[in-house]
Amino acid sequence: MTERQEVPVYLFTGFLEAGKTKFIQETLEDKRFCTGERTLLLVCEEGEEEYAPEQFATDSVQIRVVENQEQLQESNLRRWLEETKAQRVLIEYNGMWMLDLLYQVLPAEWAVYQEFMFADAGSFLRYNSNMRQLVYDKLKSCELVVFNRFRPDMDKMEFHKIVRGASRRADIAYEQEGGQVEYDDIEDPLPFDLDAPVVEIADQDYALWYRDMSEEPKKYDGKTVRFKCRALVRSKLPNKTFVVGRHVMTCCVEDIQFAALACQWDRADMVQDDSWMILTARIQYKFSRAYGKKGPVLSYLDSTPCQAPEPDVATFY
Repeated sequence: MTERQEVPVYLFTGFLEAGKTKFIQETLEDKRFCTGERTLLLVCEEGEEEYAPEQFATDSVQIRVVENQEQLQESNLRRWLEETKAQRVLIEYNGMWMLDLLYQVLPAEWAVYQEFMFADAGSFLRYNSNMRQLVYDKLKSCELVVFNRFRPDMDKMEFHKIVRGASRRADIAYEQEGGQVEYDDIEDPLPFDLDAPVVEIADQDYALWYRDMSEEPKKYDGKTVRFKCRALVRSKLPNKTFVVGRHVMTCCVEDIQFAALACQWDRADMVQDDSWMILTARIQYKFSRAYGKKGPVLSYLDSTPCQAPEPDVATFY
């Protein structure tokens, strides 16, 4: 049985009138992007602006309209690909649909090469206030955020903070009415000193520290840290191991999760379940049976009992 050939997918997200259609239209008019590949364009959202296929740089683009979420099924995606004999896929995604819905039905050989989010700068802050979960959903995995119609009187820092609350990796571009584009150059220094003998993690910085360590665990290898955490004892954990962490809220109450770390200590049986402590430990990036893979493992050095922080749920704000 031969392996299926990988299908590149270019994903464009954002809300109505954010500029997705215009950008995709211009991309498909560009001869540098269209060099003869058969392309399937999946349109999951139809706004005021419509595509003009006659202006595409090639006639090898086939459009399929996905009218509702129920049509987003792996069988349909495979069928459309076979019907069009496409070699790559562009998806204009509906901003009101969660991205997990798409990623769950993508055929195994469909690989998202690039993911872009587009937003109208004039309505973005309102969307974020009223539909934070949907905004976070589109920001968390994109590589580039483009704020269209950005005016000189707007404060870039407001937009920057919202993006960085979801992702520290995404590039940010501000496009003004005339088409001039400025890229975000605001630095985001970590709020703790990684070069200190003991890296002190303040209560309000736990979420940021945990995410940064999850994204770049190797830079924390060998570091000694001190932070306030909740300790949990579980019978299924490896010997001489307990769990520490805090609940973290990324965008809303519904997505609160316990951001945990495995901690090794010869006297782990002395740890009181569901207790709070200020823990000092050394981080080692290695395989742990608690994770079933490589990850940041804490080696216990010292602890002091304490009260839960206020609030006890950590956030990125």
